[in-house]
Amino acid sequence: MPLLKDAKATLVLAWPIMVGQLAQTGTAFVDAVMAGHVSAADLAAVSVGASIWTTLIVTLMGLLLAISPLASAKVGANQRDALPMLTQQALYQALLAGTVAILIAHAVLPVFNHLGLASEVADKAGRFLSAVSWGLPALAVSRVLYGYSSALNQTKPMMIISLIALALNIPANWILIYGHLGFPALGAVGCGWATAFCMWVSALMWFVWICYAPIYRGTHPFDKLRGINWNAQWQLAKLGIPIGIMFFIEVSAFSLIALLIARLGTTAVAAHQVALNFASLLFMIPMAISTALTVRVGHAAGAGNWQQARLIGQNGVRLGLIVAGIGAAITMIFGAQIARLYTQDIAVLALATQLLVLAGIFQFSDATQVVASGILRGYQATRLPMLLHMTAFWVIGLPLGYALAFGIGPIAAHGAQGFWIALVIALTFAALSLLWLFRRVSLKHLNTH
Repeated sequence: MPLLKDAKATLVLAWPIMVGQLAQTGTAFVDAVMAGHVSAADLAAVSVGASIWTTLIVTLMGLLLAISPLASAKVGANQRDALPMLTQQALYQALLAGTVAILIAHAVLPVFNHLGLASEVADKAGRFLSAVSWGLPALAVSRVLYGYSSALNQTKPMMIISLIALALNIPANWILIYGHLGFPALGAVGCGWATAFCMWVSALMWFVWICYAPIYRGTHPFDKLRGINWNAQWQLAKLGIPIGIMFFIEVSAFSLIALLIARLGTTAVAAHQVALNFASLLFMIPMAISTALTVRVGHAAGAGNWQQARLIGQNGVRLGLIVAGIGAAITMIFGAQIARLYTQDIAVLALATQLLVLAGIFQFSDATQVVASGILRGYQATRLPMLLHMTAFWVIGLPLGYALAFGIGPIAAHGAQGFWIALVIALTFAALSLLWLFRRVSLKHLNTH
């Protein structure tokens, strides 16, 4: 299968996912900007509350990601009649997981009073998290319906619904944050309620779209109510729980690094945020490719075409490296100009430019590991990738980052650069080990079928 032809097939699926993910990121940006126009306390409340909120939603999305490879395998095997039952079972899990996530969000509210925050900020952060948490079941339902839709090669609905939600978030924020149309001015808390409202609207749009779009006719999960199928529940949980843990490992590691860098002072924190924010934007491209590869490898695996599954994976890795090379070149060549988009502080600019060089190197290993993870999900291999991620972030990345940042024994202190050097090393380990696992899994299927 020629690389260009295969890359085109992957990118056709991936580009709407990327736009949808950027729209979701844009929602967080809009929230921060609009809350910041109320007061510094409201901006701080949204930022602090979002640190816990982000961990919850990323973990929740990982837990529910199993629908994508399982549904894709059914499509590849031409067993579309199994999709309604499978998707409905995933929706049961989504409602349960979303409800549990609400309970967790409320259980951790007291933590804001022990972070050394001003009392006003702690109070607003807690009320923001409490408000936004009510959207979690809707978010969970949307993610399952998106996974079902992408298995049918329908990724544009995710893009369109995310863009509508982003557009809706602005007037909802305007009404609830500033107090218009008879509503009270709620500040940061209004931002939380607006986000939760938009999540429920998104879930409703998914429901309407799937019920009425012809492409879903005969496979959507809303034709009739089915009871719990414990076999399907086990299949979903067996794949989804390791993915959820893997996502939690990654997001919590980055959150902990941000907290540890705070010890190095304001300049280090600001420069780290610049490099991380730009790297996160670039990450949307390989992440979208990864999601598309899960679907395409899942289709080939479901059809029993293991040679094609391996070729799709190999070409996907090559595509990921090409994207990473472009991202790395932009980051390393234009680092100073990129940093100036975020700040004019001379000290922050200097450090951020240095960190962006490391962020450029970081692109290769980060893109490769996320692409390889998506391929392995297509093969329904999730437990060993979870352990490899745990090793990369918690055994290598965090301890090595701490040693390089603050200096331990003969190791000199490198400040914020130390954490980025450690991230490059940790993600290189993850990338190489996941590529090894892809080779092992793909050859095993080739040799046994």
